[in-house]
Amino acid sequence: MTVFRLPDLGEGLTEAEILEWKVAVGDVVTVDQAVVEVETAKAAVEVPVPIAGVVTELCAQAGSVVSVGEPLIAVGVAENSETARYREEEQAGSGNVLVGYGTSTAHRSRRRARPTAPPPHGRVPRVISPMVRRLAKEHGIDVAALTPSGPGAIVLRKDVEEAIAAAARPPETVDEVRVPLTGVRRTMADRVSRSRREIPDATTWVDADATRLVKLKRNIRNTDPDARVGMLALFARICVAGLRRFPELNAHVDAERHEIVQVKGVHLGFAAQTDRGLVVPVVRDAHRLTLAELATELARLTDEARAGRLSPADLTGGTFTLNNYGVFGVDGSTPIINHPEAAMLGVGRVSEKPWIHKGKVRSRQVTQLSFTFDHRVCDGGVAGGFLRFVADCVEHPEALVTHL
Repeated sequence: MTVFRLPDLGEGLTEAEILEWKVAVGDVVTVDQAVVEVETAKAAVEVPVPIAGVVTELCAQAGSVVSVGEPLIAVGVAENSETARYREEEQAGSGNVLVGYGTSTAHRSRRRARPTAPPPHGRVPRVISPMVRRLAKEHGIDVAALTPSGPGAIVLRKDVEEAIAAAARPPETVDEVRVPLTGVRRTMADRVSRSRREIPDATTWVDADATRLVKLKRNIRNTDPDARVGMLALFARICVAGLRRFPELNAHVDAERHEIVQVKGVHLGFAAQTDRGLVVPVVRDAHRLTLAELATELARLTDEARAGRLSPADLTGGTFTLNNYGVFGVDGSTPIINHPEAAMLGVGRVSEKPWIHKGKVRSRQVTQLSFTFDHRVCDGGVAGGFLRFVADCVEHPEALVTHL
């Protein structure tokens, strides 16, 4: 048996870390076959063995550090001229270094090297050489936080050097765009924040077949194109009728006096999206207007809002709000009550869906209605009654005639 020792590394290097064995005990090796990969302070290199035979022992484990002259691998060989020359070089002290070390160029292993077995039970070892650990300590690098790139989860010198370089780089500049909350945006932000702080709200919802309501809108426009009656006007008309049946919802809470204040007139607010943000114009005395008059007023206030010409009086004093978020192509929402009001109706998009109609599955125009209410003003029975009334009017709009 012949022991091959780690040869002179050159350039003043005195030790190397074992990265990966390329052979195992029992393998047949030939002269100049690479048997192990090591890492020095300069680079990772493969070490060839200058003798042929059968591997009898690997003298160091992967991840350990071996000094020049220490045993590296033991090979059982037959004495020949090649082996004798190796013994002479070993006794005299070889001047060869790791890179390019060897005695011949054309030989390869007669057997494939067996791969290193994976760690048991899926555990990944965190092995690191003393010189790499020392380098990390000098630069304040936590080696446990590094992702090892070496075989067997070994932290290499280059891993630490990359971490040192990353720490030296200046932090990236984060681009920010700051939009001041002023004017309408600030008013709305204050209002919804106050609503969330003060109002214990709850939301209930229901799907409704709006096929007849869509047909009614189309028939009205065909009959009187100047009326400009759209879905928003129809839902506004339904809300007014519902508040007549459930007047306790047309109210607000006076927290200082611990009173619920019911208002006789319906001042209907509606959400309008503008370039300046979301605003809620108010239709005064909506209960006194016809469907066509409601449509006209809604259109006027929408145009004024988008042009930025609404006065403070147009944006205050509402008793109930209608939010048609369906225009954005969404089905549902949980609206925030427009403080200090007590409730808000939300309307999702009207879209074609399969629906049971007269005992059969048919394609119908369906919308989702959501109703958010102040639980101090009413309970679930009143809220559910109002929402069911609205849904019934959507599905059977002829019922509106009863409540005009």
